[in-house]
Amino acid sequence: MAVPPDLADPPDLRVDFEQIFNAHFTEIHRYIARRLSDDVADDLAAEVFLAAYRGGYDASRGGVRPWLYGIATHLIARHRRTEIRRWKALSRTAERDAHSPEDAALARVAAGQLTGKLAGALAGLNRGDRDVVLLSMLGELSHAEVAAALQIPAGTVASRLNRARRQLRKALGDVNPLEDTHG
Repeated sequence: MAVPPDLADPPDLRVDFEQIFNAHFTEIHRYIARRLSDDVADDLAAEVFLAAYRGGYDASRGGVRPWLYGIATHLIARHRRTEIRRWKALSRTAERDAHSPEDAALARVAAGQLTGKLAGALAGLNRGDRDVVLLSMLGELSHAEVAAALQIPAGTVASRLNRARRQLRKALGDVNPLEDTHG
């Protein structure tokens, strides 16, 4: 089995920091922005890399990418209330829009109806389950990378993802938002 590129030669963050920053900043920023907001993402992404630089990289914990996502997820946890309020606000906005006939028709045509329900359903998940779902879907991390990012066993990732899928499917009327229905 080939060693992943970010494990083959573990970086010395103080020497290779610019390379790591350039390789991962955009995706870490995008992940944070999708969970919180662009405004918060600017500051938190900078905090992720500051924490990474100060903390040093431990190759025994896995690859650089999941490690950075783990730091980002930890910082997002500090902003948990903001995240929950955002998901709930999206849910309420979608509910209010559905009362207008024009907006309701547009929402059905554009499948925008699901967004509000999904936001509400995500807000209803416990933090651990939500982190696993969002790292998997927004961060596009594998189960192993999610496990490394959150420092939990891979089996826990699978069980949390399975539980979250059931809860989301139930909240959305037996629609699974985590599966691609376009293919």
